[in-house]
Amino acid sequence: MSSLRIDRDSDGIVTLWLEPNPAKPRGGVVVLDAWLVGAIADACMTVAREGCTGLVLASSSARVFVAGADLAEIDALDDAGLHAYLERGAAAFASIPALGVPTVAVVHRAALGGGLELAMHCDALVGALPAEGEKPWLVGLPEAGLCICPGWGGTQTLPARIDPKAAFVATANGTPWKCTDAPTGLLDRTLPPGTTQEHLIDEAKRWIHAERAATGSGAAGAFRAQRAPRRAIGPADAARMQAALAAARAEVPPSDHAAACLDCVATGLSQGWDAAVAAERAHLVRLRHTPAARAKLGAFLTKS
Repeated sequence: MSSLRIDRDSDGIVTLWLEPNPAKPRGGVVVLDAWLVGAIADACMTVAREGCTGLVLASSSARVFVAGADLAEIDALDDAGLHAYLERGAAAFASIPALGVPTVAVVHRAALGGGLELAMHCDALVGALPAEGEKPWLVGLPEAGLCICPGWGGTQTLPARIDPKAAFVATANGTPWKCTDAPTGLLDRTLPPGTTQEHLIDEAKRWIHAERAATGSGAAGAFRAQRAPRRAIGPADAARMQAALAAARAEVPPSDHAAACLDCVATGLSQGWDAAVAAERAHLVRLRHTPAARAKLGAFLTKS
């Protein structure tokens, strides 16, 4: 049985609800920890066994989509434990496109770090601007702001959705965006301010129906056969991406963490997804021991 709520409509579209760890409710904020990583893997296994025609990934939190990874949990792991943790997360995230059907993340509030990486394993992202008077929520990959780097493919998936140079620079600097300033392409569909999550889910389902109609994909797996496993850069993009990567290297202030982020990009362009995500893991495990990262993580964890 899945620990996460799974809703299924009459058309066979499943909505999978991300939920806070019941042992660490954190005021209702969804955080990527070992419990949620395992729950996502279990839920996708259940969905794969029962079948579906599409998947909507939604969050039960009124405050965030996913706030990011549990840095305290991560920081408590030794290097081998962190490497294994990151591998388990990568496998859980990969189980979403492995369903073989159109998938959509409903990003109704902040999606940061691992939370955005999880969302970007879906084919599309649907969101709404904040209501009048509501503070804009943040979206992006802020890891480099803590002198570390993404660990679940963010260096590869973000530049496949937005202007590549902007993605490289923002990731290497660890700079998220306000949702009102989100770059073109990050959200595949943006609904008017104040749109409810219920209506966002309806829009996500409309996107799924449109994609299935366009590809004639009635059976599970038929859609994925016509689409890449995930939206990510790779060797086929190398010629087009090299100028953007060179421009980013010239613009980003030199640092160990920025160099690591850009190295992962170069790895993805030359060797593909698996090698790039392995490079992310290796850099993340290494970077967290640098003096700069120890100072930033220490301050962050003390504040948290």
